[in-house]
Amino acid sequence: MSTPLGKKLNKDDGALDSALRPKNWSDYVGQDKIKENIKVILTAAKQRGQSPDHLLFYGNSGLGKTTLAHLVAVEMGKQIRMTSGPAIERAGDLAAIMTNLSEGDVLFIDEIHRMHRTIEEYIYPAMEEFKLNLILGKGPMARTMELKLPHFTIIGATTRPGLLSAPLRNRFGATFQLNFYRKEDIEKIIERSAKILGVQVEPGAVKIIAERSRFTPRVANRLLKRARDFSQVEGLKSITKEAASRALDSLEVDQMGLESGDRKVLLALIEKFGGGPVGLQSLAAAALEEEGTILDIYEPYLMQCGFIERTPKGRVASRLAYEHLGVAHLRPNRLL
Repeated sequence: MSTPLGKKLNKDDGALDSALRPKNWSDYVGQDKIKENIKVILTAAKQRGQSPDHLLFYGNSGLGKTTLAHLVAVEMGKQIRMTSGPAIERAGDLAAIMTNLSEGDVLFIDEIHRMHRTIEEYIYPAMEEFKLNLILGKGPMARTMELKLPHFTIIGATTRPGLLSAPLRNRFGATFQLNFYRKEDIEKIIERSAKILGVQVEPGAVKIIAERSRFTPRVANRLLKRARDFSQVEGLKSITKEAASRALDSLEVDQMGLESGDRKVLLALIEKFGGGPVGLQSLAAAALEEEGTILDIYEPYLMQCGFIERTPKGRVASRLAYEHLGVAHLRPNRLL
């Protein structure tokens, strides 16, 4: 049963973030084709009594790559060990991680595209032959030590698959691209999260949060928690449509899910470059943002909404972007 919004919950937001993560396949909403294919791979591996092939997940941040890795470990009945590409700085770091794995464990490497190229040379034999060849010492006294590893599965996650080297990418047995979710799936995720959070949410509020969630589960859960906070402070017993709208307006999340950073990028493109075309470096400088931030955070959703188009000459703002921002379209867009 849902608890009143004004009642203090026993878990903090950090624990709740973990609690909101699906613990089984039935709770994981969306990405149906990917789930189906992964289940086939895992079922076949279990029938052979082997560890499944190494898997690579790529897609925008917050779409469920880490959750899928956890579900793979749960399905196989094994432990999952988590690290990230930047955290593995030396061969010794890799050896420490891999020698602590047990037979059949899952090693999840987030941001795998940021792993150092020298580390990749060590990881190749680990992925193919389950052994590590470490070089001890330097110069004429250097020698090679071979460490046998248990059979395990590496799951890599990245938002930038193009930055992965071809040799590393080709060593994964299957690669899956996670896409933005459908609005109906986001609504189901919000309803499930609300039950876990112990709050009541009116159907109208669910729709508003889903519409502004950028079709991303992580964003949907974040907006739900903020709507909960606003409603609680207002003394409401449930998140109403009006309360959700006020909360998201206060957070500067508009009807399309655009936040202040998104609008800043679009306005820089329109006001400083006449709608484009403009190169990424110039756009980043004008918007006072890092190029990687525009590529990874802003641009995927702006392109999904049809507000930005990539052309050989650079980024171009579409007519939809002008209309959404309420800016006069001073000249015909040459590409529309």
